[in-house]
Amino acid sequence: MTKKHKEPSIPEALFPIAFLIVLLVINIWIFGTEGLSGSNQMVLVISSAVAALVAVFRLNIKWETLQDGIVKSISSAMSSILILLLIGSLAGTWMLSGIVPAMIYYGLQILNPTIFLIAACIVSAIVSIATGSSWTTVATVGVALLGIGRALGFEEGIIAGAIISGAYFGDKMSPLSDTTNLAPAMAGTDLFTHIRHMTKTTFPTITITLIIFGIIGFTSNAEGSVGQVQEISAVILENFNINGWLFIVPLVVIGMIIKKIPAVPALLTGALLGGVFAIIFQPQVITLIANEADSSMLYQSFKAVMMALYGEISVTTSNDVVNELLITRGMAGMLNTIWLIVCAMAFGGIMEESGMLRVLAEAVIRKVHSVGSLIASTAATCVFFNVTTSDQYLAILVPGRMYADIYRKRGLKPENLSRTLEDSATVTSVLIPWNTCGATQASVLGVATLTYAPYCFFNIISPFMTILFGYLKLGINFYSKEEMLEIKKEFAV
Repeated sequence: MTKKHKEPSIPEALFPIAFLIVLLVINIWIFGTEGLSGSNQMVLVISSAVAALVAVFRLNIKWETLQDGIVKSISSAMSSILILLLIGSLAGTWMLSGIVPAMIYYGLQILNPTIFLIAACIVSAIVSIATGSSWTTVATVGVALLGIGRALGFEEGIIAGAIISGAYFGDKMSPLSDTTNLAPAMAGTDLFTHIRHMTKTTFPTITITLIIFGIIGFTSNAEGSVGQVQEISAVILENFNINGWLFIVPLVVIGMIIKKIPAVPALLTGALLGGVFAIIFQPQVITLIANEADSSMLYQSFKAVMMALYGEISVTTSNDVVNELLITRGMAGMLNTIWLIVCAMAFGGIMEESGMLRVLAEAVIRKVHSVGSLIASTAATCVFFNVTTSDQYLAILVPGRMYADIYRKRGLKPENLSRTLEDSATVTSVLIPWNTCGATQASVLGVATLTYAPYCFFNIISPFMTILFGYLKLGINFYSKEEMLEIKKEFAV
C-alpha cells in the first residue's frame, strides 16, 4: 500500500529555506558579486535536493511527484524566459542602431550646475531605462557624475544618493531590466501589466525624491565645470549618427504596449526594427562590428545585426566611460539570469508540491488581516531576504513563490505582488553593505554604503510608499466576483 503524504510542520518547511540562506551567506562571502555566474545557481540546486530529501523521507512523497512539480514550476516561467532572451536581442540592436547612445546623449544635455542633484538623478534614470541596468549606469555615467559633483563642491554621499536613486528608478521601470522581468514571472503576471501597475507607486516616489534633491541643491552654493559630461557627449556624437528619427523605434514599441500587444511580438518587433535602423543610420558602426571592411555592405549588415541579436558586441572609443556604456551581450547575456530562474523554479516547485510553501504561507495568513498588512508582510520578507541572502534576485524569487497563492486567495491580482517585490526587494538591496548590490556600488563609486544610503531617498521611500498604498487601498487591482469563484474552484480541487 502507498503511504499517505504527511502534512509538513513549520520547522520542516523552514529547514530548506534556512539551509538555502546559510549556504547563500557562505557563497556570497566566498564568491561575492561573481555568485550569479554559477555558484548561486548551484546553491539553489543543492537546496532543492535538501527540500526533496525532507519531502521524500519525512513527508513520504515520491520523487516522481516532486519532479512533476519542478516541471510545472519551470513551465510557468517559460514566457518570461522568452521575454528575457528577446530583451537581450533588443538591447543589442538598440545599441548598434544608436538608439541607446541617443538616449544617453540627450539625457546628458539635461545636466545643469544650478540643479545638479536633480539633473544627476534624471540623467541616471534615463540611462538606466535605456540600458536596463542600474549597475552599468552607476559604473559609467554615475562615476562621471560623481567626479563632476565633487568638482562642484557637493558631498560625495549626496551625489551618490542622487545617482543611485535615479539608476534604480530606471532599473525598475525599464523593460530591459532583469529584475523587472523576474518580478512578474514570480508573481504570475505579464511584463507590461507589471510596469503599468508600478507607475502608481513609483512616480509619486521619484517626484518626492526630486523635490528633496531640489531643496538640497538650491540651498547649496556649489559651482564648477561640466567638462566631463561634454566630453562624453562629444565622443557619442563622433561615433554615432544621433538624430530624432532613432526614437521612432522605441515609440513603436511603446505604441504596441499601449495597444496591449503581447510582450514577445512587441519586443521582437523592437529588436528587428533596431537592426533595420542600424543599417540605415549607422553604417560606420556596422562596418566596425562586422570587422569585414573588404566585404559588401549587405554581408557586413547581416553579420553585425546577427551578432547584436545573439552575442556580445562593443564599440571602442577614446573615452573609457563611453566604452563601458557601449557594450551589449545579446541573448547570450541573459543566460545566467535564465539559469538562476530555472534553478529557483526547481526549488520553488519542490517546496510547493510538497506543501511546505503552503504551510508557511498559511502561517503568515493567520497573522494578516488586511490588504495593507499583507503587502507590509511581503515587503518585510523581501527586505529580510536582502539582508540574509545578500542577493536581490533571491529576495524577489523566494518571496514571490511564497506569496503568489496568498494574493490570489485574498482577491488581489498578481501585479500587486510583482509591484511590491520590486518596491521592496529591488530597491533596498543597494542599501545593505554586505548585499551584492550595496558592496558593488560602494566599490564602484568609492563611497561607503552607509555614507550614501541616507541620501538614496527613492530607495528608502519606495517600500513605505507601497505599504501606504496597501493600507489606503490606493492603486490596488482586485479580481472580479466571477474571477474569484473560478479561483476558489481551483484551490478546492
